[in-house]
Amino acid sequence: MSSVLTLSEIYIYPVKSLGGIRLTNAQMRSKGLEFDRRWMLIDGEGKFMTQRTTPELALFRLQLNQKYFNITFGGHSIQLTTESTSTSGTIKTKVWDDDVIVNEVSRVHSEWFSDMLKTQCKLVHFPEENTRPVESKFQVNNEHVSLADAFPFLIIGQASLDDLNSRLTTPLPINRFRPNFVITGGAPYEEDTWKSFKIGSNEFMGTKPCARCNIPTIDQDTIQRSAEPSKTLATYRKKNNKILFGQNAISLTTGEIKEGDHVSVLGYQ
Repeated sequence: MSSVLTLSEIYIYPVKSLGGIRLTNAQMRSKGLEFDRRWMLIDGEGKFMTQRTTPELALFRLQLNQKYFNITFGGHSIQLTTESTSTSGTIKTKVWDDDVIVNEVSRVHSEWFSDMLKTQCKLVHFPEENTRPVESKFQVNNEHVSLADAFPFLIIGQASLDDLNSRLTTPLPINRFRPNFVITGGAPYEEDTWKSFKIGSNEFMGTKPCARCNIPTIDQDTIQRSAEPSKTLATYRKKNNKILFGQNAISLTTGEIKEGDHVSVLGYQ
């Protein structure tokens, strides 16, 4: 395995399942990268919305401008402050099996998203102080997660994507897999084996490979679905009836992280 490993790309997804933002540097927080999946949409029944059932979410584009996000959809746009507060009461909802407490950002935001998607929904915020523990068997120091599916971080090796693309008729971009960190160097799927590692001065623990849903089959620019990459991944990356791609992780530190940081593996699974 290569010892020359480098953090090449950093992404956050402020609103769960909407478009991501590539950053050159980011601040680590206990629940994940700053601003990463601290907001999400819930439908008229209070259920969280994702591209799995609403692929149109991929078409929302976000830009970070210091104190706010500019969110665009087609020719329409709205701003969302990074210091999102709410005067509304709390809302109880779920992310998979986890109960979470959120707040509606504002009626204006909820109506805008409802208009864009042509369905009733609310934009809600998950305050930093709210609790959502990582599954206990993967905790080191009682770690929590934001509104991501299960873990604060997702890591993918560029070599893993390159290997997959070498098997596909049409290569796919990394945005199909929605990682937080892309690592260059090393062997394909090497990240699966990492137990303890550092990115720059930040310490991480690998938890388990990421079981993929159908979102990677959605083109993030056209929202067209296809059989790939699931069809090909299933031929060599299937275990216990789950297709695996990328490594989930938790962080033990909360410093700054930046493109070009050296990655060092301290221990293997």
